[in-house]
Amino acid sequence: MSVAGLKKQFYKASQLVSEKVGGAEGTKLDDDFKEMEKKVDVTSKAVTEVLVRTIEYLQPNPGDALLDAGESMKRLAEVKDSLDIEVKQNFIDPLQNLCDKDLKEIQHHLKKLEGRRLDFDYKKKRQGKIPDEELRQALEKFEESKEVAETSMHNLLETDIEQVSQLSALVDAQLDYHRQAVQILDELADKLKRRVREASSRPRREPKPKPREPFDLGEPEQSNGGFPCTTAPRTTASSSFRSSDKPIRTPSRSMPPLDQPSCKALYDFEPENDGELGFREGDLITLTNQIDENWYEGMLHGQSGFFPLSYVEVLVPLPQ
Repeated sequence: MSVAGLKKQFYKASQLVSEKVGGAEGTKLDDDFKEMEKKVDVTSKAVTEVLVRTIEYLQPNPGDALLDAGESMKRLAEVKDSLDIEVKQNFIDPLQNLCDKDLKEIQHHLKKLEGRRLDFDYKKKRQGKIPDEELRQALEKFEESKEVAETSMHNLLETDIEQVSQLSALVDAQLDYHRQAVQILDELADKLKRRVREASSRPRREPKPKPREPFDLGEPEQSNGGFPCTTAPRTTASSSFRSSDKPIRTPSRSMPPLDQPSCKALYDFEPENDGELGFREGDLITLTNQIDENWYEGMLHGQSGFFPLSYVEVLVPLPQ
């Protein structure tokens, strides 16, 4: 950087520090000018947003493919929920009912039968020492329990067709689930293949760098914060900016001076934290400071903030 450029940067930095730290008052702008500046900022952001959305609409990006995949995953989840419900109703609940009622009842009858068998065998072994009537009653109870347990087990074994039907319902539910899953994934694969073909057939756009616009510095800069002024007699701030004799030309806010530390945005950057500076691809940002090896501080459209170094290409580096 030339000596004149270094001096200019020093003057500007000194003025900025005086205003930020020392409370020095810079040149005031009239309300009409500030209002127009706000409207221009809003217009700039709106136009940029419309351009970006229009390009996305005309040339869909991979986000549409992700939406297709997400919708298919949602359908798979719904099919899986249907499988869970069907298996519970037609397989798990009937088997649980079998365990809680029929099998439990059979176990009760078998346990009761075993108790009466032991009682009968004990009395039969002591036959002659105990009354015959007591032995006869023990035999009748044993035979009764044996008949009840036998009937319960017979009924259970005769209903094996129900268990087979329940198992068949489980397999059918799984088969239906996998059939629907295959259909959903086939449809998704066809959509993605179609998008790949469309993207492959689309003519490739070569980057066309825009020529840099010549920067008009306007009138010679003074030590009043960088705003040009005329040699007309002193007037109020409002009247000086409204004068129609000689319009004041202000530097373009999208193109900082070439001898001023600046960088060009390579990608869009959306601020996520307070103090960060958002910008769009192609914006030219004035560099004011390097925070560390990964972050810069700069100004764009009258706003100051921090942004990552990896998102920009330095055009004019900061003085060492």
